Amino acid sequence: MKIVIFGGAGFIGVNSAYYFVERGHEVIIIDNLSRIGSEYNLQQIQQKYTIPFIRADIRDFELICTSLADLGHIDGVLLLAGQVAVTTSVTNPREDFEINALGTFNVLEALRINRQHPLLIFSSTNKVYGKMDQVGITERNGRYEYDTMVSGVSEDMQLDFYSPYGCSKGSGDQYVRDYARMYGLPTVVMRQSCIYGNRQFGIEDQGWVAWFTIATLLGKNITIFGDGKQIRDVLFVEDLVRLYELAILNKDQCAGKVYNVGGGPQHTLSLNELVKILARRFNKEINPGFGPGAPVIRKYMYPIFTKSGKI
Repeated sequence: MKIVIFGGAGFIGVNSAYYFVERGHEVIIIDNLSRIGSEYNLQQIQQKYTIPFIRADIRDFELICTSLADLGHIDGVLLLAGQVAVTTSVTNPREDFEINALGTFNVLEALRINRQHPLLIFSSTNKVYGKMDQVGITERNGRYEYDTMVSGVSEDMQLDFYSPYGCSKGSGDQYVRDYARMYGLPTVVMRQSCIYGNRQFGIEDQGWVAWFTIATLLGKNITIFGDGKQIRDVLFVEDLVRLYELAILNKDQCAGKVYNVGGGPQHTLSLNELVKILARRFNKEINPGFGPGAPVIRKYMYPIFTKSGKI
């Protein structure tokens, strides 16, 4: 298969590139290399494999349209490029909109105009469900969990975009879904929760599992917003990429669908629990600081995962 990966030098993107090329597929990486670590990821994979690279920004419609047209037949497109931090979206909402909403629209339009029909997989987010104030939260065993919905949140949950990031990703999410309905483009929306794994350059406001790990190894301070009892389910990146592959191989069954994607009930983890795991693993004493439970950050630390809890 020929797989095009937008954001292919990022965390999920480069892991996807390794996965597909090692299984004999043709991979093309498209990235603007704006995120810290992306140039390193690209350099590392190109030292091992011959992978075409196109330097392009998804905000540049003409370049995206021309680049896709020049590639001819494509089997799958992974749309992983984007602005990824809630806090950054609050600071610069216009840039967040232009990347996540307009950029997603540009890729969809390029495929439509070029009359290309690969399966497009859009990396969406659980943030499209907002704060979920209608769902009760209770404390059990030193962690916050839902009162009900023990198997996780279903795709039928009401959308309620919250924060500029939630709005921009939610707009892209709905455009991707609607292009399947209105134009017959085969698309899949993956509303992803906490993805972690190799080659993740986590920072304080995004990629918390990686950031806690990096900070522990380097002796940096860790700040927890809230009391650390908030939980997320976690999914290893290679399991996510395997899901991408299964979707492409089962295009007819997946096209037009929306899926919540996460690690499942058995893989939930509170912030405090991760700190304890890292302390044991690296035999270090970790004393995190605690900051105010800012709604934009803390409310998103509750679990969201597939109904089955499995891929």
